[in-house]
Amino acid sequence: MGERRLTTTDMATFAARGFLRLDAVVPASVNAAFLDQVHDVPADAVSSIREHYGRILAESVIPRVPAGTPLTEAYAADSPVRAVLDVPEVRGAITSLVGRAPVFDHHFLHITYPPAFYRAQGREPVSQHYHQDSTIDPRRAFDIQLMYFPHDTTAAMGGTRFLPGSHLRVVSETAIARYQNVRGQEHVVCPAGTVLILHHGIWHGGGVNRSDRLRYMFKIRLCPTEPQVRLWDTGDLPAPSGRPPQRPIFWTAPGNADPDPVAAILTRPEPWFEQDTSRLEYVNRARLWRYLTGNPDFDVDYWLSRIENEQAG
Repeated sequence: MGERRLTTTDMATFAARGFLRLDAVVPASVNAAFLDQVHDVPADAVSSIREHYGRILAESVIPRVPAGTPLTEAYAADSPVRAVLDVPEVRGAITSLVGRAPVFDHHFLHITYPPAFYRAQGREPVSQHYHQDSTIDPRRAFDIQLMYFPHDTTAAMGGTRFLPGSHLRVVSETAIARYQNVRGQEHVVCPAGTVLILHHGIWHGGGVNRSDRLRYMFKIRLCPTEPQVRLWDTGDLPAPSGRPPQRPIFWTAPGNADPDPVAAILTRPEPWFEQDTSRLEYVNRARLWRYLTGNPDFDVDYWLSRIENEQAG
């Protein structure tokens, strides 16, 4: 099966915002097969969360895969998960972000349950705290996490919430656990067969399921085994040499269209950005774009150049 690699605009968006969303790309037949093989049942057929998870772990076809296994060996060729990974848009995004030979890190079937299950234990249902899956990870290289939603996910089901643009602000998990809502966060509300692809550093957490059915999300983390340099469809990317022409900043003509879409994407703020410290995000985005393009001199709006211009001697 073929693949549809990401465009330069897609990659710049991922570098800036830390995620890409592929809505309803997985066929309905694959979604149905996945839910059948993880023993999806009506909520009233589940006696307890512990019993339900235990049965899925014991009986479902999701394999137990050691970390470091090549992705090509992680799932059986006829399995629904393999079918998800073979969707051209999904395969192309994986290749564009982590190359042709990524390795498996881990996977998990996340299930959120209706409020009655928690109240039966004398607990109130609450959302999962904000967290970053790789605390204190100093790499410029990055892993990706695929979040596959096999059924329609409504607002009431409490789809994963995440904070666009947070992936390059490395923090301790416990430092952000206090935050429940941040301006500009997104909650996944999507049709069946949607795949959300996240940079490993993005802040996220599970939402509260206030519906009357179980909500499923299957997550796979993948690690690159090669430099993540120009792996996408680079037909519209200039040759990676030297610093591109810099555009005027601050004092600019109103209403002029930006001639450089990459520069515009890499300097587009998120709602939660502060006026001054948001510049740190632009610096980090430019550094990530240097890595992705293999051009150590890339800059946008002179953010890196103005702090790298110390004279020798």
